[in-house]
Amino acid sequence: MVLVAGYLGSGKTTLVNHLLTHAHDHRIGVIVNDFGRVNVDALAVAGQVDAMLPMGNGCLCCAVDTAGLDRMLERLAEPELGIDAIVIEASGLAEPRDLVRMLLSSENPRVAYGGLVEVVDAVEFEANRVRHPELDEHLRFADLVVLNKTDRRDDPGLVELVRKVSDGRPVVRSAFGAIDPGLLFDARERTPVARQLSFDDLRHSDGEVHEHLHDAYRSVEFSCDTPLHPRRLLAFLTERPAGLYRMKGPVRFAVPGYDDRFLLQTVGPYLRFHRSPWGAEAPATRLVLIGTGLDEDDLLARLAACAEPAELPERAILPLLKYCE
Repeated sequence: MVLVAGYLGSGKTTLVNHLLTHAHDHRIGVIVNDFGRVNVDALAVAGQVDAMLPMGNGCLCCAVDTAGLDRMLERLAEPELGIDAIVIEASGLAEPRDLVRMLLSSENPRVAYGGLVEVVDAVEFEANRVRHPELDEHLRFADLVVLNKTDRRDDPGLVELVRKVSDGRPVVRSAFGAIDPGLLFDARERTPVARQLSFDDLRHSDGEVHEHLHDAYRSVEFSCDTPLHPRRLLAFLTERPAGLYRMKGPVRFAVPGYDDRFLLQTVGPYLRFHRSPWGAEAPATRLVLIGTGLDEDDLLARLAACAEPAELPERAILPLLKYCE
């Protein structure tokens, strides 16, 4: 569940449309927290409250007011819909902090917080800081900042300024809201079935290489059969390198009595572990790190330094338990 916020004219709807039209194998449910308009292949969704509209590429789109947000989350999270991710486009006048609190308070076990994406107009950035003094606070509260319209203003100094104002949040440059969906969420693996090609299939299989004006993201994989030291890993997680947006995967700790599978999910500063048995899976740490401008050697070295072959006392894991569900 990803929340897209930003002031009027920053490019939120353009970004959401880009995600939908470049969904590929992702099935996306979109909630418009406004009475605006989302256009997908000339299909307009306007003023539709508490109603879901199917798209040709398997996505769903709806529009709700704030009171209906939780109810629509329940509906989109139904397993039979097969939705991979839910994207909420917040009103340009909405307070992102309030929406994030609402989402984090959801008791639906099928809905997980996927981060707050704040869209910023590169052309009007300085003017918007004057018009909306709260913009700086919104940037610091975001998990990822999308600096949009860099086709009209591609200024390295502006990128550094946005990073400074946002207190080091990952910053991705884009034009026309072009963000790869893989940066925000993952598609489920599906068994191929024989079917007629859709328009979306044809549009993405014409043999051409489509380049978009956005920063490329990359993923780094870390594997370790040796258990990890909880406090060392927690120090790494709370002092994450710039550009690191998401981390996920099972973790094995070197504390007797806590040899369960600790599934890690991070988005920006958001951090959660879900504890469960290993089952048939061999106990080991297998992490995927996703972001932009990542120094792979540094990341792997810092994570390798978390390995701990010796057994540790229970107190070593206590600070980490507050992040467990």
